Amino acid sequence: MPTMADVARSAGVSVATVSHVLNGTRPVLPHTRQAVLDAVDELGYTPNTLARSLVTSRTRSIGLAVSAISNPYFTEILQGVEASALEHGYSLLIADPHDDPEHERKVVQLLHERRVDGMIVAPSADPRELVSYLGRHQVPTVFLDRVIDGVGGRPAGARAGVPADAPVDGTQPFDQVCAENTEPMAGLVTHLAGLGHRRIGLVAGLPGLSTTAERITGYRQGLTSARLPYDDHLVVHGDSESAGAERATAALLALAAPPTALVTANNAMTIGTLRALRRHGLSVPDDLALCCFDDFAWADLFSPRLTAIAQPSREIGAQAVRVLLERLDSPDRPARTVRLDCTFMHRTSCGCPDPG
Repeated sequence: MPTMADVARSAGVSVATVSHVLNGTRPVLPHTRQAVLDAVDELGYTPNTLARSLVTSRTRSIGLAVSAISNPYFTEILQGVEASALEHGYSLLIADPHDDPEHERKVVQLLHERRVDGMIVAPSADPRELVSYLGRHQVPTVFLDRVIDGVGGRPAGARAGVPADAPVDGTQPFDQVCAENTEPMAGLVTHLAGLGHRRIGLVAGLPGLSTTAERITGYRQGLTSARLPYDDHLVVHGDSESAGAERATAALLALAAPPTALVTANNAMTIGTLRALRRHGLSVPDDLALCCFDDFAWADLFSPRLTAIAQPSREIGAQAVRVLLERLDSPDRPARTVRLDCTFMHRTSCGCPDPG
C-alpha cells in the first residue's frame, strides 16, 4: 500500500507539502498541488483518516439524530443529508432519539464522544437538555425540521414566525433548516373552504413540536381567511403517529356535528386517519374530504389520489449539511434559520375532479 512518503517522492516534494495539500492546512502553489494530486491518483494512495484527524482536529464526520427513521419523510431527509455529506467528503453517524428528551440527550452525547465535527438534530418536544448540552460543549449544530425559539438567527427577508437571533448563553449560535409550515397549511384549509366545507377538522401533531404549533397556526389563519369560526372541538392531536391519529379521527367522527373535511398534519397520521375512516365505513371524498400535510411516494397511488403538501425533504437534508459546513468554516458568523418552500399537490381526495 503506497504511503505519503511514496506520494512525496513521485511528486518531487516533501512529505510536509503532501500533508498540507491533502489536509488543507497551508496554501500550496497551484502547480505543486496538482503534482501531488496527480501522484495520489497514479499511486492509488488512500489517506489515513485517523492520522488526518490528528493533524486537522477534524474527523470529517457528521452526527445525525432524527426520530422515526422508518418514517418516509425522515428517510428522504436522511437521503439528502447522506448525499450532501458524501459530496463534501464527510461520513455520517446516525442515531434515533425516539422523540424522548432524555434519550435524545444521551444519543447526542454519544455522537459527540465519537468526535463528530458537527451535528444535525431534529429536536424533541422538550429540547432543553439537548440545547443545554450542545451549548455547554459548543458543538456546531443545525436543528432540522423543527425549530426552537431563541436559538436561531433571523435571516435577511425572513418571514413572520422565524425566531430572532438569540444564541444560547450568548455564545453558542444554532442554525436551523426547515420547511414553511404556516402558509401551506392555511392553503389547504382555504382550498377545502372554497369547495363549500364549513366544518373542517384538523388532526394535529405532537404538542410541543414547532411543526405542530405552526401548522395549527396555519389552520387558524386559513379559517380566518375563509371567514369561518374556529371550533376547538375540531382540532385533535394524533401525536404525529398513525395509532394516535386513528384514535383522534374517531373522536372527531363521534362529534354531534362531525367535520365534512379533514386535514392531517403529517404522513404517518394520514395513514391512521384513513384506517379510522375505513373502520367507520366512510368513503373519501364522497363522505368526507381529505387533505394531507406531507406527500409521500405512494400518495398518488391511493384511490382517491391524495391531495397533499409536499415538503422538499431531500433538499432540507442537503441544505442542513451545507449550513453546518458553513458553520464549521465560519464559527463566529450570525446564526440563521433557513425555510424552504413547499408544493401543493392537487389530486382528488379533496373532492375535486382529477386535475391530471
